[in-house]
Amino acid sequence: MQRLAVERRAEILRRLEAQGTVRVTDLSAEFAVTEETVRRDLDELEKEGLLQRIYGGAVSPKGLSYEPPVTRREARNRPQKQAIAQAAATRVTDGETILLDASTTALYVARALKARRRLTVLTNSLLILSELASNPDFTVMSTGGTLRQASYSFVGPQAQRLVGEFHMDRVFISGKGLTVEHGLTDSNELEVELKRAMVQAANEVVGIVDSSKIGYTGFATIIPVQRLDVLITDGGIPPEERARIEELGVDVVVAGEEGRDGRIPEG
Repeated sequence: MQRLAVERRAEILRRLEAQGTVRVTDLSAEFAVTEETVRRDLDELEKEGLLQRIYGGAVSPKGLSYEPPVTRREARNRPQKQAIAQAAATRVTDGETILLDASTTALYVARALKARRRLTVLTNSLLILSELASNPDFTVMSTGGTLRQASYSFVGPQAQRLVGEFHMDRVFISGKGLTVEHGLTDSNELEVELKRAMVQAANEVVGIVDSSKIGYTGFATIIPVQRLDVLITDGGIPPEERARIEELGVDVVVAGEEGRDGRIPEG
């Protein structure tokens, strides 16, 4: 059933408050209206100063650097993140050394790795450190640095220097958005600089990005898309975007897609 314009626009604002960005194609499908109708809604809300239009959608008026609280981000798209985490865990074998960034998707990866043995995990995430601290079979290391309260993450020159001293098997990394044009992006410059250091320290770079972020662009670029060895996402990735990413030589793994990560969709 189609919603009234006032109801659609209220829901658009609620989503912007929760996630910072919305996409025209997603809203069109959700509200069962044309994309042109959604664009009119966004244009009207922009006139009122309630959002900022970008290509393909809109962002919070707080801008591309807006970052919702980590507790809210952890709850968003939970099933997709759990599926991505399970697919990511299948790439890790006992005894490996891995880097995890401070994204909420990486937190789900940390939980999925608990069955592994003798892992060495280096992270700048306070939540991941807490999650893995009780596992006696893991060596868990912190980057140290300055704590960002918005993300419960350590950042800054000290963290970057420590990461630069290590050579790890792989890094699992996420961001606020991913496009072929602008690469993997994030909302905070300090987080971006540390993630770049993590990429440099890893033999394999694995992007863990749920499909709601594909097509969005954050404040600053972490790496170009082709710097990823693997992109793990969910079934919501637009087919045309998947094809464009694969054309750049990136192995795109769709979590739960039989024959790709070896798992069958749940439920």
